[in-house]
Amino acid sequence: MRRLPRLAAWVLLLALPALPAAAGSGNIFVSSEKDDAIAVLDGKTYEVIKTIATSERPRHMQFSHDRKLIYAACGEGESIDIIDVATLEKIGGFGDIEDPEVFDLSPDGKLMFISLEDDAALGVLDLESGEMVAEIEVGEEPEGVLASPDGRTVYVTSEVANIVHVVDVESREIRANIVAGNRPRRFAITPDGKELWVSNELSGSVSIIDIASNKVLEEISFLPRGFRPEQVTPVGLTMTGDGKTVFVGLGRANHVAVVDAEARKVTDYLLVGERAWNVTLDRPEKRLLVANGLSDDISIIDVEALRVIKSVPVGRVPHTILIDD
Repeated sequence: MRRLPRLAAWVLLLALPALPAAAGSGNIFVSSEKDDAIAVLDGKTYEVIKTIATSERPRHMQFSHDRKLIYAACGEGESIDIIDVATLEKIGGFGDIEDPEVFDLSPDGKLMFISLEDDAALGVLDLESGEMVAEIEVGEEPEGVLASPDGRTVYVTSEVANIVHVVDVESREIRANIVAGNRPRRFAITPDGKELWVSNELSGSVSIIDIASNKVLEEISFLPRGFRPEQVTPVGLTMTGDGKTVFVGLGRANHVAVVDAEARKVTDYLLVGERAWNVTLDRPEKRLLVANGLSDDISIIDVEALRVIKSVPVGRVPHTILIDD
């Protein structure tokens, strides 16, 4: 096992009294890989109101469970930066984490499960102590990470092995390996906890996995009109709260697919910016925001009308979008 992460000195600021988090400010946070920054947009005007400097190459972001903090994985900065949602300032971080890619939090908010791409491992970070308490060997180039709602299982994609690893949290061992499509990337889980959806970037598809049996039930392929199969590279996906609709960013196909989850059918393709990467629903599920990595903007989609209502320039190579709503 390589060195444990260093709890950066400035993370100790978290122990100081903090301003109360602004509940429902409406602000939108967009990580920009090439700017080493997070752009903060007003959720009504979509104007950039602040740019927060981060460690190098911020990508995946996630709110803490109380939504007062944002954790940002900075791959080339080898850190997880911490942003205060109320003050819009970087207040700390966890250092010496080699190339953190994607992460998820345990249901109790105490652990962070991180894909460590260069080490082919799933790291388990104790957020209170700042120590990496475990590294679990997985396939090459791990990417997507999802903790189950009951906290017993973590799912990890291996892009090179084309596998979804099923990791037992208590034993910290791999319980099953599920062969998915070519280059699996990200996850969504149905509200009833019965199905796991995984995007396959180079297969141009999503695989639907039965969680009880760890078997692939079905694969849904995408092909917007005018595009060749090799241009369809799905990565980000999100599911509505009722589990009836799944939105999938199709990468270099510059579209978002709208999928009827029950019928297993693509019902629409929505044209957005270049290289539609990650997709984020607001909590009322009225807007879908899409990070377009090659056109350096985000697309705002009216979910009811299923149409793009606005494109907003942001930083260079936007990666992940969070909405404080």
